Amino acid sequence: QVQLVESGGGLVQAGGSLRLSCAASGRTLRRYVMGWFRQAPGKEREFVGAATWSGSMSYYADSVKGRFTISRDNTKNTMYLQMNSLKPEDTAAYYCAAKIGSVANTAGYTYWGQGTQVTVSS
Repeated sequence: QVQLVESGGGLVQAGGSLRLSCAASGRTLRRYVMGWFRQAPGKEREFVGAATWSGSMSYYADSVKGRFTISRDNTKNTMYLQMNSLKPEDTAAYYCAAKIGSVANTAGYTYWGQGTQVTVSS
């Protein structure tokens, strides 16, 4: 079992930055791939990015590539999503998730956090 808790969401102006956190606990986390997803009202959930706990591999959606970066602090069992150059279309509830599998495969996530809201004003 893996427990995930997101934090760090909020309201930011377009062009600004936010850093989301995903605190993880449970089984040996280094076996897991950690992903970030988002869901805007009325839209389907969208893959944002994923990375291994080792940091050796990462994969991002085209819509955020070059603006968002996943990092981690192994001492705190926490993954981060650094979001720069935010746009109003980035407004959504953001979720972290965990699975054992491929970073590039956007499906198959087993564990999910409760989500944190990000709102980008124009």
